[in-house]
Amino acid sequence: MSDFVPAHILTWITTLLGLGYFLAAAVIAVYSASFFILIAIYLRRRPNAPTAPHVLDNDLLTVTLQLPIYNEQHVVARLVDAVGALDYPRDKLYVQVLDDSTDDTTDMLRRKVAEWQAKGLNISLIHRPDRSGYKAGALAYSLERCTTECVGVFDADFVPAPDFLRRVMPHFNTAATIALVQTRWTHLNPDYNLLTRAQTLALDQHFAIEQVARSRGDLPMSMNGTGGIWRRAAIEDVGGWSAETLTEDMDLSYRAYLNGWRFRYLVDIAVPGEVPPQITAYKLQQARWAKGSTQCLIKHARALLRSDLTALQKLMGLLHMGQFAIQPFVLLLFLLTPPALISGVLLRLPLGPLGLAGIAPPVIIAMGQITLYRDWPKRLLFLPVLTVLGTGMMLSNSRAVLEAITGRGGNVFHRTPKFNLIRRGNTSNNHTPTGWQRYVIRPDWTTTGELVLGVYAVLGSVAAAAVLPAILPYMALYVIAFGTLSLGSLWQTRNES
Repeated sequence: MSDFVPAHILTWITTLLGLGYFLAAAVIAVYSASFFILIAIYLRRRPNAPTAPHVLDNDLLTVTLQLPIYNEQHVVARLVDAVGALDYPRDKLYVQVLDDSTDDTTDMLRRKVAEWQAKGLNISLIHRPDRSGYKAGALAYSLERCTTECVGVFDADFVPAPDFLRRVMPHFNTAATIALVQTRWTHLNPDYNLLTRAQTLALDQHFAIEQVARSRGDLPMSMNGTGGIWRRAAIEDVGGWSAETLTEDMDLSYRAYLNGWRFRYLVDIAVPGEVPPQITAYKLQQARWAKGSTQCLIKHARALLRSDLTALQKLMGLLHMGQFAIQPFVLLLFLLTPPALISGVLLRLPLGPLGLAGIAPPVIIAMGQITLYRDWPKRLLFLPVLTVLGTGMMLSNSRAVLEAITGRGGNVFHRTPKFNLIRRGNTSNNHTPTGWQRYVIRPDWTTTGELVLGVYAVLGSVAAAAVLPAILPYMALYVIAFGTLSLGSLWQTRNES
């Protein structure tokens, strides 16, 4: 190369290459290392579980449960039945079914709502004239039509236990500053396929370890979109639900937290829901979370930094909202690895801290399984699947992050379809193939991009084998990840069409 490029230009190229590689590695290392902080807080605060006073029925707060629905014919009956079976004083419980559906879900809901009205449940069906604002718009629209002291949200695929409100609502009687009580997600279909098995590992880490550490360590945390109850006064105090971001739950949570409201997270109260069984659906969900959380980072970073919170609270808040914003750096690191190998730059960079910080994510994932399950060794066998899945997502997530930064792509809320699945070959309502076809999500250009990146990873593996065999497993991971995600998307879509 030096025979064709002047020495000073070659020096500039290698210098920029080294700086870019080191910058990307440093950003990833800082984010990964933050999990060590969460682990330390969790271990220290684990015994400090929040408790609620005994509250007589007359002193329980009134609550409206809002059920945002959009074309969810497979799961809405199950949700409404579960909410109707809740054990809570009937004069203090109201249910709003927020239906924006454009298919026969609406007719199903009319029949189901009428059935529960006949049983004495205060339940109403709200169908907006248009779907403006998507989920956030539906929640805001319906909030104007309720008068209760608290409001809760359940997405269509979640199934609360009968004692849910009995266990959650007394926590609001503890202090008037409690804005939100969030509960843990569990899973209705963890064993459906390899994709659902892998997802549960990541979700369990978040709900069993991270949320506990954030709540008990008084760090910024977010509602998880469903399975949470808000004090209505807190929502109104900070301006209500907003559709400015695709993660309306995180947006509202940070506005409330920065305004002095505090949250409780109850790890011992679990609400099961479905995890996406389709690769394309999972990519769409992750991209929505990636774009929405980055939008929240852009929206709230300045207020967070200017607040009177501690340095640790500010740092962990920024990293929380920026959890997907590191994806472009992960992609950049991968893209720069082959040229950094060939040029010899990689051999001169001090990358030891990155490797050390990289230990934290698998450790916290393992802690989540050990905390929740007796058969955790068996469950952790699927950690390599999660690693492959997360690695392959970087192109789709990076696109979403860049859209948030540039303002491109709009704020279209693409829902994640659910099918009332328990395990492969067994559904609770015997779905026909037509039901699957109606909600199939077609692969987009990122699938082609993943194929291209897979080929690039193969070439990088060849370079690694020749220059630095020690990082051959790193490059091989990308070959497997991009190949699995792209080919898996195409195969699954073809079989479900």
